[in-house]
Amino acid sequence: MPLIGYARVSTEDQTPLPQSQALKAAGCSEIHQEQASGGNRARPVLTRVLERIGRGDTLVVVRIDRLARSLSHLLEVIERLEAKGAFFRSLTDPIDTASPQGKFTLQVLGATAEFERALIRERTKAGLASARTEGRIGGNPGLRARDPAALRKIRLARQDGYMERLNQTAQDWVPHVRRLRPDMAWEDVLRIINAPLPQARRWTQTRLLRAVNAYVRDGLLPTAVLARAGRRETDDRLPAIVAAIKGADPKITLQDICARLEAMRERTPRGRTNWQPSSVKMLLERAERLGMLG
Repeated sequence: MPLIGYARVSTEDQTPLPQSQALKAAGCSEIHQEQASGGNRARPVLTRVLERIGRGDTLVVVRIDRLARSLSHLLEVIERLEAKGAFFRSLTDPIDTASPQGKFTLQVLGATAEFERALIRERTKAGLASARTEGRIGGNPGLRARDPAALRKIRLARQDGYMERLNQTAQDWVPHVRRLRPDMAWEDVLRIINAPLPQARRWTQTRLLRAVNAYVRDGLLPTAVLARAGRRETDDRLPAIVAAIKGADPKITLQDICARLEAMRERTPRGRTNWQPSSVKMLLERAERLGMLG
């Protein structure tokens, strides 16, 4: 199973060399280095690593704090890895999600995080109740006074929360957007993204464009993805869609592509709703001739 190393330092004065040497000694086949604050969850290098990591791979760090500064962020990253069939290991902490002991440690951490959240909720409720009893109004006085600094702080907190939620879904849409835009229209990109997703996780075009704009703003996607898509000949559209599905999963079968196209409610070249592997094969061959594969 490939080991993929991640090393992070906070400032330019620090060097990731000791971390990289430890990761190399641990057997990591590739090592990614990043200079970023531990409190910043929107890290371009880490985001790309989490996008590319595959089933059976293991993300390795020297210490947990090189990956995350909060328990919630750590658990979020591990959940994303588990969703892709990948694992996590820290060289100096007792966490290796590929082992029973590591999974147990993770369960303890998860229970601890939930307990901390429950305590915070109870303390907040008690504090607000006490304030009301004493005739005081709970909440942020700066917000009540419309203080610009307080309002800016709230906006930044909301923005950070939005980016955190986006990072949890990045594996669903970022690889498709990076690979297909601006060559393919947003409508078709959206249908390709949504086809394998359960109903509850599907995107609207407005929500997708907002997410893409946020990632472009933070440098996590190139600005080129927002360029206007060129006009595509009708005969090229179906080969392009089939090539996009194949490109996202090179091992996908013809029958699974049929199911994906039917989920997208895409009609066959003859206008039918039921797809056959022979039609998909024909479109893949045309896509290859047009240079759309590979």
